[in-house]
Amino acid sequence: MPWVQVYSAANALEAHSLKGMLGSQGIEVMLKGESLSSAAGELPPDIVAVTLWVDALQESKARQALEAYEVQSETVWYCSHCQEENGGSFEVCWQCNTPHDET
Repeated sequence: MPWVQVYSAANALEAHSLKGMLGSQGIEVMLKGESLSSAAGELPPDIVAVTLWVDALQESKARQALEAYEVQSETVWYCSHCQEENGGSFEVCWQCNTPHDET
């Protein structure tokens, strides 16, 4: 099966989070570049990036999910409990731990 690169993560943590998100949607993901993270600072950032690869037949579904992830991460929300500004990727307020869906 041919694999295609669909995303270049900022770090291994983001890559694994996205792999889990896609996996929960039935999309098999292969990560490449994790072993290069130990060379951070020695190599250019684009060489050290952890990339996500999926089966070509699932590329469209994966790209849609990743686009929704990026849109969500660019939005902000304000906590109804403490009024703190939180990034869209936060599920709970970083200041007081109030869940986003309670705001």
